[in-house]
Amino acid sequence: MSKVEAILSQLKEVAANPKKAMDDYKAETGKGAVGIMPIYAPEEMVHATGYLPMGIWGAQGKQISKARTYLPAFACSIMQQIMELQCEGAYDDLAAVLFSVPCDTLKCLSQKWKGANADKVIVFTHPQNRGLEAANQFLVTEYELVKKQLEAYLGVKITNAALENSIAIYNENRAVMREFVKVAADYPQVISAVDRHAVFKARQFMLKEKHTALVKELIEEIKAMPVQPWDGKKVVVTGILLEPNQVLEIFDEFKLAIVDDDLAQESRQIRVDVLDGEEGPLYRMAKAWQQMYGCSVATDTKKGRGKMLMNKVAATGADAVIIAMMKFCDPEEWDYPVMYREFEEKGIKNLMFEVDQELTSFEQVKTRLQSFVEML
Repeated sequence: MSKVEAILSQLKEVAANPKKAMDDYKAETGKGAVGIMPIYAPEEMVHATGYLPMGIWGAQGKQISKARTYLPAFACSIMQQIMELQCEGAYDDLAAVLFSVPCDTLKCLSQKWKGANADKVIVFTHPQNRGLEAANQFLVTEYELVKKQLEAYLGVKITNAALENSIAIYNENRAVMREFVKVAADYPQVISAVDRHAVFKARQFMLKEKHTALVKELIEEIKAMPVQPWDGKKVVVTGILLEPNQVLEIFDEFKLAIVDDDLAQESRQIRVDVLDGEEGPLYRMAKAWQQMYGCSVATDTKKGRGKMLMNKVAATGADAVIIAMMKFCDPEEWDYPVMYREFEEKGIKNLMFEVDQELTSFEQVKTRLQSFVEML
């Protein structure tokens, strides 16, 4: 096994076994994990406590039954899967759960959390009129409340020094992951769609400093290889997430290299750093939200997401944009008609298919992707 394969294998193991990652961390440190709900949360604050920030993004292929009692059938499949898992006790070992509520379904779920940690749910709101200084001040107040609740639930004091250290660690991880995106685009023969996703997903279940070290090593090993011409097609993908591996395997089967993405589970997480400055850490973390762009849950009256994606196509030489539409995700569905019109006007090839975490058969996706590749 090559060094690249060994590192990828390690990251895939973490991505596939979050419960084991959490148990191993607790055995090593004596501290547990705090659940981080989609899409954005001040993870640095959790990291500063010494607890493990643990991403919660649902499951794949799990049949929904119990969740129907608490959520309507038209709630997105991520929330349905999370509700189903919590009803089964999958998240009971979490020390607390941190919710941002950028959509109606997340607001609903935050009020219906079940299980052993139901009294340790921390909910905060990102202001959507983001251009105002008042919005920054509002978010600082929200973060102060989050900080107090984390300290109370975990019995840990979050110092400014610890928070500054965590911010630096997260900024470095985001920078390294942005470099990884470019390297993966240059080496599609080495980094498959499945591999690329595993590198992103593993960062949800690891301390960021450990993830950074592994990805740095991976980049160094890959860049030591010669760049080879790619005989397949290159695409930019957008959406909430692109899972499970069965779908990504179809990309690999038809030689569709993902050269950049705008997935909420992946590159939206690494898009904006917390900048340096004289202001306190909470204020600078709040300012980072003001800088977020091209996201369906971050209000943008100018609708710049389509242009952003077209810029990614131009920068990477991609052949097309593929939209992975999360079933029943209203914010994503509202963005799509605007993007589609812009793509058509500019002659950008594009394909949209629906993502549903409850699905176990992907023949329809396979047929659509095969037809799309043949058209390209």
